[in-house]
Amino acid sequence: MGSAEKSSAARTARMEEMRRAGQARERRNRILVVAASVVVVAGLVAGGVVLVQAQSDDGGGSAADDAKTAGKFATDADGVRAWRGTLGREHVTKSVDYPVTPPVGGDHNPVWMNCNGDVYEDEINPTNAVHSLEHGAVWVTYNGDAPEAEVEALAAKVRKTPYTLMSPVDGQEDPVVLTAWGHQRTVTGAADPAVDAFLEKFVQGQQTPEPGAACTGGLSK
Repeated sequence: MGSAEKSSAARTARMEEMRRAGQARERRNRILVVAASVVVVAGLVAGGVVLVQAQSDDGGGSAADDAKTAGKFATDADGVRAWRGTLGREHVTKSVDYPVTPPVGGDHNPVWMNCNGDVYEDEINPTNAVHSLEHGAVWVTYNGDAPEAEVEALAAKVRKTPYTLMSPVDGQEDPVVLTAWGHQRTVTGAADPAVDAFLEKFVQGQQTPEPGAACTGGLSK
């Protein structure tokens, strides 16, 4: 077995172990949420109080408080742009005014986009995609200038790589962009060595805020 195959097998095994740990953590969290809900409801009934709470963590609204995501890019020696600043991580149900396109993090929708090698033909809600980034996914995006052959080749690579997703983003400046939480770079196409290097480093990489969290069970379109 070649070194590339060994590296791929090791990465797959690592992601599977982290996925199982993430699922166990999510099951524990669901149990805690249900238990807490029962206590709250019991207290409200006993006190004769009816409480209506907005789903949004910060009270809703139509636009984001982008002060939670402030900073700028700094380009590292390997050509990857790293975000220097803050990235909010609150769950919100409103739209978010991200400072860059595609976004590299920030407040996001409570539901993630499925990112188990999922390829979307249409644009997706960036607030859901950012949640996928939080789970350690790499988001491959392209605009109308990307050659069709390159889009197809990249899609084939994504479909074989867990913790990735792909979609068009017409508002981005460069034809093809790779994005992880807090990191981003442009590439020329599927054959660009930077693609595999980025996937190797950032799929469930050290930048991941929630390693092992699910990339399935979210939105599929």
